[in-house]
Amino acid sequence: MKLVIEGGRPLRGEVAVQGAKNSALHLLAAALLTDEPIVLQRVPELSDVRAQLALLEALGKRVERLSAEGYRLRASPAGLRPLAPPEPARRLRASFHVLGPLLARCGEAAVPLPGGDAIGPRPVDLHLRGLEALGAHIEVDKGRGVVYARARAGALRPARIELPYPSVGATIHLMITAAGLPGPGRTVIENAAREPEIDDVARLLRAMGARVERTGSRLEIWGQDSTELRGAEHQVMPDRICAGTYAIAVAIAGGSAIIRCVPWHLGALVDTLQAMGVVVRERPDGRGLEVARGRGAPLRAIAIETRPYPGFPTDLHPPIAALLALADGESRLRETVFEDRFAYVEGLRRLGAQIEVDAPRRTAIVRGVRALEGADVRVRRDNRAGAALVLAGLAARGTTIVHDDEGLIPRGYSRLVEDLRALGANIEPAEDG
Repeated sequence: MKLVIEGGRPLRGEVAVQGAKNSALHLLAAALLTDEPIVLQRVPELSDVRAQLALLEALGKRVERLSAEGYRLRASPAGLRPLAPPEPARRLRASFHVLGPLLARCGEAAVPLPGGDAIGPRPVDLHLRGLEALGAHIEVDKGRGVVYARARAGALRPARIELPYPSVGATIHLMITAAGLPGPGRTVIENAAREPEIDDVARLLRAMGARVERTGSRLEIWGQDSTELRGAEHQVMPDRICAGTYAIAVAIAGGSAIIRCVPWHLGALVDTLQAMGVVVRERPDGRGLEVARGRGAPLRAIAIETRPYPGFPTDLHPPIAALLALADGESRLRETVFEDRFAYVEGLRRLGAQIEVDAPRRTAIVRGVRALEGADVRVRRDNRAGAALVLAGLAARGTTIVHDDEGLIPRGYSRLVEDLRALGANIEPAEDG
């Protein structure tokens, strides 16, 4: 697939963002904790979500589509199968998060090591150490790329787990697993990640009957007196990364638009855009942001460092780099979460951006240019890098063609083209030929 963009059009209007990908994938894994129906609404139509749904079906869940963004998940007559097949499990990283729920329900599980975007090593050692603390015996077959787990003494047990790093994936994986443990004991996760997606998954677990409490970076999860959690209905939270991408799109293209989202999820981005000279205001109803930048209004250079929430999100690193390419002066963008976030650099350079990467310091040095020029560019390794190239194309003079040969952009954005067109962008999908 490729996207053809005619740059130079300001964006105007209003757009509501999709449901959060990084929440939906984990909510689907949590549905393994019960045989009763789980109904999820505002599930984004993404290739990763489709892969996770296919995995649940392979594990014995019945998946019923209720609407364009609604699903019901319930038990099949055959029950759960603790062995996850290589496909679709290896298509995405979040597939690995079925290991704990399967282990809690079945007493054993086998799950392939995860896939996902190629943005640097993302080991699962924190997941495995946490599961071992809960009483799992873990064996990793590196040759086959499979993790085997079984509960010691027949059942997992509550534990105190201290994460050396506030990993979002490990936090959610261990929280879901702990919520499925039998008995009234308490699991404590110290130095837990604080991303809003974790609280969204916790809301579903509470609706299912679990007791989950957070105090800062400390999570407490109580096991169940009964053997199974109950069914529930839940609406996926708005995607803050999608919302941030659209806010940056307005900033780079100019214009004024309302992004319907949860404003406080984007505090670090709002501060960054305002520091660069972009007007960002919370809507009076508290249900969105208004972003505005006049034609030709200057952008100020800035230093940014990605951090776990509530710091600047690593997933907005590539999109903000496209905006920095047009800022007056020299900006620095340091990556502290994933070491290989710089797949966008080659494409932005082809569009005229002046970017150097200091690899040892994981820092992009961006010297602003007066304008970008349309060119043919290719998405490499990362769906957020693809979004950065699209955003740069909105501002570039002439025609930009973004080639997404591997279909990476649809892994993170369900309606990118439709939403940008609704805001007035001249962007069209086309088949490569």
